[in-house]
Amino acid sequence: MPTAVLLAGLILAAAPPDAPAPPPVAREFRAAWVATVENIDWPSKPGLPTNVQQDEARAILDRLAKSNFNAVVLQVRPAADALYDSKIEPWSSYLTGEQGKAPEPYYDPLQFWIDEAHARGIQLHAWFNPFRAKQAGARYETAASHVSKARPEIVREYGRLLWMDPGEPEARKQTLDVVLDVVRRYDLDGVHLDDYFYPYPVADPETKAEIDFPDDASWARAESKGSGPEARADWRRETMSRMIRSLYEEIKRAKPHVLFGISPFGIPRPNKPEGVKGFDQYAKLYADTETWLKSGWIDYWSPQLYWKIDAPGQPFRPLLNYWLSINDKGRHMWPGLSISRIGARPGEGYEVDEILNQIKIVRETPGGGGVVLFSEKVLQQDRQGLATTLAEGLFREPALVPASPWLEGEAPKPPTVIVTDNKIVVSPEPEADGLWVIQTRRGDDWTTRIVAASRTPLRQSRNGAEAVVVTPISRAGVAGPSASSEAPTP
Repeated sequence: MPTAVLLAGLILAAAPPDAPAPPPVAREFRAAWVATVENIDWPSKPGLPTNVQQDEARAILDRLAKSNFNAVVLQVRPAADALYDSKIEPWSSYLTGEQGKAPEPYYDPLQFWIDEAHARGIQLHAWFNPFRAKQAGARYETAASHVSKARPEIVREYGRLLWMDPGEPEARKQTLDVVLDVVRRYDLDGVHLDDYFYPYPVADPETKAEIDFPDDASWARAESKGSGPEARADWRRETMSRMIRSLYEEIKRAKPHVLFGISPFGIPRPNKPEGVKGFDQYAKLYADTETWLKSGWIDYWSPQLYWKIDAPGQPFRPLLNYWLSINDKGRHMWPGLSISRIGARPGEGYEVDEILNQIKIVRETPGGGGVVLFSEKVLQQDRQGLATTLAEGLFREPALVPASPWLEGEAPKPPTVIVTDNKIVVSPEPEADGLWVIQTRRGDDWTTRIVAASRTPLRQSRNGAEAVVVTPISRAGVAGPSASSEAPTP
């Protein structure tokens, strides 16, 4: 499917035959990761007052809106903790400075982010780390309600990490329960997992030999049942695959429009495609990512293609093409790009043009439909002018998130549009949800805005507009019939 899926046909079908055509609106996922672990992106440090946290969040969303991004991927569970009001896991130390302590004055950060993002026409995807229980080097005191103290039998110490053992059914259940709790209680647009399944290998500090993950107890129980794979590595992969499939199916059962995305390590396996070198996530993270993608257990796939276009062992375009070649179910392909490398030490960093050219390659590649950028603080800093360059160039015009035709959902009903001498009034249908694409014409020039569909009439200044076309977009990205109105004759 081409990158730019246009709405023009739908708009014209509903407009009067002699009405001037509004411009087409592209479909492209434009997202940024907002990492909360170690306060990489937000909040800037633990324990900030509520109003400061909220001001920082608004500033991030304002920057994304200014550069015409349409999605944000917010990390809400960095280490079996919560940046939202949870009855299952404790408040995150990265939020309040003390694990288990609520924000003061109280507010629910996830609800706040959702409300503020949606008010700007930006999707909110909640990002979960599925099994990490404590980051290496973290110094905070673990709360009594944290899984490492409340359920120590399902947590393993691995190097300097604490990790929920994926081989323990109760560990997988906790992760599933956490995700579904958030899906059911919050108005999310997506659920997102990163690349941490089994942990990245650590080495013995003395022998330098790689340490195997300490899951002897869970493996022994699985072996005693005699119903799974004979090799421990195969059992680990099968266990992880079952959880991924269950997550997808349960999310769809709860709310079909909520997208499920995964951002795996960018290399499927060494020599896939031919000549590619690097880390083997299949053998080391026990993540059979190729099967997950081929089986369609996701709605979008964001492989971390963090290498330069011409990297000899990890070439950007061949890696993107390989992932697309195994995308048998035609899911969204929105690769992750590393903007954090802009401004790194000479010889190690990226120039802005490197990222711009990667975005262009994704756009030009059949099946490519957008990007996710890591991490947001580079945009916030406008490092080397990246955010400004995007706003004035590749992202100059707003875009809609691509539709997901495999999801359930009917086309939304059009609103009513009335243009008076000085105002434009858009009145919703009773079940208004999703987005409105509002296009106004002055002379031969059209202006496009993408806004959240309102439950009350939306009023804006006419500002000389001679015609208005409004197209409703469902939560699954389906465009409904347009409503249009010509301005009154003076």
